[in-house]
Amino acid sequence: MTTATRSAFSIHHSRYEAWFIRHEAAYHSELLAIRALMPWRGLGLEIGVGTGRFAGPLGMQIGIDPSKTMLTYSIKRGVAGIQGVAEALPFKNAVFDHALVVTTICFVEDPKAMLAEARRVLKPAAPLVIGFVNRASMLGRHYLKHQAENVFYREAKFYSTVEVEKLLDETGFFDQTWGQTLSKPLKDVQEIEPVREGCDDGGFVVVSARA
Repeated sequence: MTTATRSAFSIHHSRYEAWFIRHEAAYHSELLAIRALMPWRGLGLEIGVGTGRFAGPLGMQIGIDPSKTMLTYSIKRGVAGIQGVAEALPFKNAVFDHALVVTTICFVEDPKAMLAEARRVLKPAAPLVIGFVNRASMLGRHYLKHQAENVFYREAKFYSTVEVEKLLDETGFFDQTWGQTLSKPLKDVQEIEPVREGCDDGGFVVVSARA
């Protein structure tokens, strides 16, 4: 994450939190899509925990994020927040039973390094779950069109499902299971959308993979 992006999240933390209230149905759709591919048991780590909007409800015990301001929210949501970066996790090898990455892949400067670090700290065959905005979807195209106007996504790099699959393959994550949600523009999402199998057209895609 660049210094500018880190500052954007720290400065505009209230605006970030407001998104989840304004788009409550979309948020819960994303949350349920992730939940469908995540185990409940064991020690969990969210990489790029932000304000704990996902780690808290999903019972993740530990979260790491470069923004100290964002971490104050996650701590209030019951997550042990640690300041740090995704490409250099401050943990020993093979300590976590599962790990979660929600949209963080769009912001890290080196996604391969992040995935390599995730693999290092996960126990053998433990799942890594990634949720991200699918660049090729209607939602992804909308974000791309308005990227320059968005204080958070200005420097983000959006990925297609094919690109994320390739990144996972190249870092040794296989046994992939895909799910998707948000088939409509955010303004039209008034009810929670159920998770669907696959990754062809969903705006928010989730993949679980194991090394």
